[in-house]
Amino acid sequence: MSATCELCFHHCKLEDGQIGLCRARGCRDGVVVPLNYGKLTSLALDPIAKKPLRRFHPGSLILSVGSFGCNLRCPFCQNHEISMAGDSGIPTVEVSPEQLAAQAAELVPHGNIGVAYTYNEPLIGYEYVRDCAALVHEQGMVNVLVTNGTVEEEPWRALLPLVDAANIDLKGFTPSWYRRLGGDLETVKRSIVLAAERCHVEVTTLLIPGENDSEGEIRELARWLASISPEIPLHLSRFFPQYQMLDRPQTPVEQVYRLAEAARGYLSYVYTGNC
Repeated sequence: MSATCELCFHHCKLEDGQIGLCRARGCRDGVVVPLNYGKLTSLALDPIAKKPLRRFHPGSLILSVGSFGCNLRCPFCQNHEISMAGDSGIPTVEVSPEQLAAQAAELVPHGNIGVAYTYNEPLIGYEYVRDCAALVHEQGMVNVLVTNGTVEEEPWRALLPLVDAANIDLKGFTPSWYRRLGGDLETVKRSIVLAAERCHVEVTTLLIPGENDSEGEIRELARWLASISPEIPLHLSRFFPQYQMLDRPQTPVEQVYRLAEAARGYLSYVYTGNC
């Protein structure tokens, strides 16, 4: 038996027992199932500014959770140990949605405001995020997504009522760059537009020297974001050599500042990161 995963644009067609490109979804008895459901690789109480979210409950803390797998193949991934891992590639801890919501509630006296789904790509564990998010809302807490936005429209629309804030990676503004990462620019743009209609949205772009750091591209990106709302915060982050891009130089600090100044011609809130 075979099945096609409809969660993202890759539409992996899987034979029984096969695992998708993301390494976290597979075909079992003719049905696509999340192999990383409730399997956590990371669990920490983080400042919300680390997500990064600068204009959503500033100064607060949030319980941050991650699993394994990703539906992109970014050669500069800062969390590649878990994002590029599969079910047997890294130790995990089993945490049910009920246990996660209970732990989040227990941390409220310590400043916790909810749960952030982050570290790897959370949306490939869509069912777990959905189930946890519903329970977190029942407890009166918030849900935050840190995502690459590579998700089909129908599941994204279905999840957004449970999402209070999202930081979405916009990894550049050219289709060719996205193709090199195994992604699709128009899919991410659609995800940003839809999220901005339903929740608080901030956007992050990691500036890779010689790839997505031209002033023209950043101006075009900022102009497009401003067409949705000039109030959407943009985070421009400095690149450091990681994973398969160890041969690249780090982004010059002055370049980050220069591009941030260019983006401020269109957006009200532009932040620099890793500088």
